[in-house]
Amino acid sequence: MASKSLLLLLFLPFLSHHVRRKVRDTLFNLLKSVRGKIKPPLPMSQSDDHQSHAAPPPFDPSKPSVPISYPIKTLQDLDSRAYFNSFHYPFNKSRVPLQRNKLSLQDRPRVLVCHDMQGGYVDDKWVQGGSNAGAYAMWHWYLIDVFVYFSHNLVTLPPPCWTNTAHRHGVKVLGTFITEGDEGRVICNQLLSTKESSRKYAERLAELAVALGFDGWLMNMEVKLDVGQIPNLKEFVSHLTQTMHSSVPGSLVIWYYSVTINGDLDYQNQLNEKNKPFFDICDGIFVNYFWEEDYPKLSAKVAGDRKFDVYMGIDVFGRRTYGGGQWTTNVALDVIKKDDVSAAIFAPGWVYETKQPPDFETAQNHWWSLVEKSWGVVQKYPMALPFFSNFDQGRGFHISVDGTQVSSAPWNNISSQGLQPFLEYIDSPAPNSIQVSVDFKGPSYSGGGNISFKGTLQGNSHFTTKLFQGDILMGDSPVYFTYAVKSNANSLVGLCLEFSSEVKERKKLLLASHGFDHLLNKFSEVIVPNQPRETEWAPSLGWVIQESSIVMNGYTLTEIDALCYRPQPESSTFGSESRSNIQGPEEYLAVLGYIRISNSKENPNFPPSTSWTVDGQYIEWAGSQGSRTLSLKINWKLKDGSESLFPSFNIYAEKLTKQEVEDLGGKPKGTPEYLGVAHVEAFYISDLTISSDTSSLKFIIQVSDANGGTQKLDESPFFQLDVEGN
Repeated sequence: MASKSLLLLLFLPFLSHHVRRKVRDTLFNLLKSVRGKIKPPLPMSQSDDHQSHAAPPPFDPSKPSVPISYPIKTLQDLDSRAYFNSFHYPFNKSRVPLQRNKLSLQDRPRVLVCHDMQGGYVDDKWVQGGSNAGAYAMWHWYLIDVFVYFSHNLVTLPPPCWTNTAHRHGVKVLGTFITEGDEGRVICNQLLSTKESSRKYAERLAELAVALGFDGWLMNMEVKLDVGQIPNLKEFVSHLTQTMHSSVPGSLVIWYYSVTINGDLDYQNQLNEKNKPFFDICDGIFVNYFWEEDYPKLSAKVAGDRKFDVYMGIDVFGRRTYGGGQWTTNVALDVIKKDDVSAAIFAPGWVYETKQPPDFETAQNHWWSLVEKSWGVVQKYPMALPFFSNFDQGRGFHISVDGTQVSSAPWNNISSQGLQPFLEYIDSPAPNSIQVSVDFKGPSYSGGGNISFKGTLQGNSHFTTKLFQGDILMGDSPVYFTYAVKSNANSLVGLCLEFSSEVKERKKLLLASHGFDHLLNKFSEVIVPNQPRETEWAPSLGWVIQESSIVMNGYTLTEIDALCYRPQPESSTFGSESRSNIQGPEEYLAVLGYIRISNSKENPNFPPSTSWTVDGQYIEWAGSQGSRTLSLKINWKLKDGSESLFPSFNIYAEKLTKQEVEDLGGKPKGTPEYLGVAHVEAFYISDLTISSDTSSLKFIIQVSDANGGTQKLDESPFFQLDVEGN
């Protein structure tokens, strides 16, 4: 058996590009059972700390532990609703709703992305975030309409990090229900045994989507069925669709066809009479990847006025997919777009899994630029106010709050991802130019990222790059634009705002602090920002905060650009020789920390700490007197019972000795230690190290708002706990 498994192991890499992914997974599981030592591939850049040589204890979802996302693997667990009794369930709720104007898909060809990577639930399973700065992430949300989280488990529940950030960008999120192989046939026999059972399990799936805050399901019934089971299968799909629509406005149920109306497992690779009855009772069909060039056009004809609900599959790994996938994925996209149907891109994590050179960020930007060139932008933001972006990708090497670094540890948490900029990918940057990138190694003002501008710039020239493409109708009240910049002395950054109007001419406004005389003729108006009084401390940290108010009644804000320039010297100050030197190429370096757009100048208004009820649960002390650890769950809610609309909460711990408490008159005041961020009103602290001289702990919940503001720590709600035995 060992020699056979070795042959299979050698053959596996060659197989992966020629067979469907589940076959590869089946072989991998077979090898794992035979050899006992084969482990699934680790995420790129994951450290050895993530590996464990001892077999972990069986997972008991009812017991307190670091919150994770996980699938439902059996029909019995789905039926029993056991998931709702899990310790992890409250942590897995998404609290970011879709904007109202995003509830309905637009009447045009769409892009669905199906995320299938390494079996699912990798770094993204850690609900409160992990420690892998090299974890996989997506940030080209402006090219996506629908996101599907996929695995080969029976019920794949999207980790809340994906739902949070997708919704933030206007993208719908679907989970996956899949039956396949012999086990899937057994499941279907039970699920489809009666009309009542079909309806019951449909209601169970709808209940999960509503409770966890995602938008529907991809249905993948990849088994051969008896023709007598088809009526109950149709009842299952139809009832799920209707229940989702009545429970979640704008929800979707999409059918991945494989089984035909006759019960055969027969991939048609197009919409036709063998699978259209399923298409007719749900919101769309995901067509398998093996289609030929004329299949999109044929499918559109069959779909009629629902042609945009036909999603032609493209396997990025390239397994029998039209155009070859990988770096030629755009070949299939071009055909699909030409024939006016929608696209379903499967496994774009190929870039990450196969470690495409030169590095993940560059390869990811390059690959998605091909999608953008073929399909174009499908999302716009800002679409509503307030708007805030700190350019955070949801991973990095440090975390900052209001310009101050609070953590220097590597981390990942896609829930923390800010609205992502529409940065253009340039394959071969010209010499003496500015390179623009999201940088999570350099300084950040908020979160773990910034936009960096590095390169060289002529003294009398400027450089412009698009940051956001929006659609905000301006009224007769002021709108406030605020941004944070850190730069060297002769590197300046302004914001260029483009406005359109149906009855007036287009306008371009420049927000710039000084030294812009040579740019005056390029803009309709130049506005000089002021520095808000409440941020006068920022320069001590190297940040300059700029704020401007604008009234553009009747105009629509369509684009926000960054403008890089050098201050133009006064002719009376410099001689001709000095001016000549400044006009030559010079090093340029600046970073943009955040952009905020709001219709109010007022400072954030947070409820006082006394407005909250805070408690601790599952308090557990471990270890000896000299080296102890503490684990506990902290919960908080507003006393008046109203639902908090705050998107996130920073969690800190103050550790105080008995002497420090006495010196402060019993009012603890130490140096807060940043523990993490919560996106629900609960946080689990695991194995917090407590020194022998610590007598009191104060856990602070710093409230954050949608405008990027944070509550002062000494005004934040908290939970205080005396150290047991000290």
